[in-house]
Amino acid sequence: MSEHSHKTIVVTGGSKGIGRAVCEAFSAPGARIFFNYATDAAGAAETERRITAAGGTGKGVQVDVSSEDEVKAFLDGVIKETGGLDVLVNNAGITRDGLIVRMKTSDWDAVMDVNLKGAFQASKIAAKAMLKQRSGRIINISSVVGASGNPGQANYVAAKAGLIGLTKALAKELASRGITVNAVAPGYIETDMTAAMTDAQREAMIAQIPLGRPGTSREIAAAVRFLASEEAAYITGHVLHVNGGMYM
Repeated sequence: MSEHSHKTIVVTGGSKGIGRAVCEAFSAPGARIFFNYATDAAGAAETERRITAAGGTGKGVQVDVSSEDEVKAFLDGVIKETGGLDVLVNNAGITRDGLIVRMKTSDWDAVMDVNLKGAFQASKIAAKAMLKQRSGRIINISSVVGASGNPGQANYVAAKAGLIGLTKALAKELASRGITVNAVAPGYIETDMTAAMTDAQREAMIAQIPLGRPGTSREIAAAVRFLASEEAAYITGHVLHVNGGMYM
């Protein structure tokens, strides 16, 4: 039996890509997995199907993570239904790329609201439940660019760097109650988000990776699952880079 059986797990942004892979990684008989999606109801249904096929219970809910009221209602509902919350994975993210001199304030705000404020809001509610339990895992999905920087993505880079700062602050705040907070920073991963790149952009990106290939969502999910495990109980405030050597 998986150690995550009979645990309650919440993943934000679970209808596709890394979020779906994380949901699948936690799927096991008895596992209760809740995730949100923004608009992709069909993708959410597929994630639910995969969780169920692995023996778990999956439930997708349409939630705007930039909305304090919606996030609170979602997580309060999960906690009321299951009696607690064992793992929170803050994965929801969007991009609105552009050079800083052309970037609209609305594009800056949108990325910050989803990628950073969304994680803050979910962590705030989850932490209250975990403090009562005196246990829990919070894992934030940052990015290699949050550490290395990237032109044309000032908003995304700032939000992902902010997640690293949030991780370290919460790790210190919550450690005394047995709660660990860590981040996973993916490199170039094959997802719908990166599929929008041109062939030339893709080749240029792969040329920067010592292992010579993109990563997969499952490889990111495996890192998340490890940080949520008992084997990682003495790891907190850490940023686990999963990037094929792209940034060291």
